[in-house]
Amino acid sequence: MPELRRVPVNGVELNVALAGSGPAVLLLHGFPHTWELWTDVMADLADRHRVIAPDLRGFGASSRAATGYDAGTLAADAEALLAALGVRSAAVAGIDAGAAPAFLLALRRPDLVRRLVVMESLLGTLPGAEEFLAGGPPWWFGFHSAAPDLAETVLQGHEAAYVDWFLHTGTLGDGVRPALRDAFVRAYTGRRALSCAFSYYRALPESAAQIERAVAAARLTVPTLALGARPVGAALERQLRPVADDLTGHVIEDCGHIVPLHRPHALLALLRPFLAGADAETA
Repeated sequence: MPELRRVPVNGVELNVALAGSGPAVLLLHGFPHTWELWTDVMADLADRHRVIAPDLRGFGASSRAATGYDAGTLAADAEALLAALGVRSAAVAGIDAGAAPAFLLALRRPDLVRRLVVMESLLGTLPGAEEFLAGGPPWWFGFHSAAPDLAETVLQGHEAAYVDWFLHTGTLGDGVRPALRDAFVRAYTGRRALSCAFSYYRALPESAAQIERAVAAARLTVPTLALGARPVGAALERQLRPVADDLTGHVIEDCGHIVPLHRPHALLALLRPFLAGADAETA
């Protein structure tokens, strides 16, 4: 089992799972997950790496912050976390809500982020996702960011059914183990937990503007792996292609959105050689 530690960073306390030793790998989860999204890949990675998997601010057991759910602040949280743990170089992987912060951190600090992995997300309004968005964004984006407190009011008392829908859909109907399902449901139960989670969606316009400004000012120079599954597919790779110097894209077949839990072995088969390249560069 990983060690759980509370680490003060950037005005909040992050709940952080730590495992293994060696070159650092920072893992950033999405919605509706916690650090436990990475359970099935952490043990393998920890054989050769120092694995760091926080709950993002407001999510899981981290501080229920009133503000700071934009990608830029979440990237600053990640940067401060690495500094607090004494990490001077890390590979960074982000999925869903964790992808944009990982991307911005790599753009801002190529000296700190030695390799970047992003999966199953879109990066703001960067060109390349037009086909994916042809029918409009996913329905829950609008629901989560609609009138203040609407989603919380509708969902309070029904959190388990709502989380179950995402876990079922995100694994193409396979679902996740009961213990993990229960952990995710607990993490998103209660009005405050829901409000923090939905604050991420309400900050998406601000995050998109941050991403546009960042790519206008700098290119993504670190080696990057863009992974897709269902439903995002190759859209993320297409967004990154014009702004990245060293990009590898891959779509994992027969895999739902929750890649680390649905197809952990396929994910590890791609992560291991990619991270090994970073380890060799560091050595």
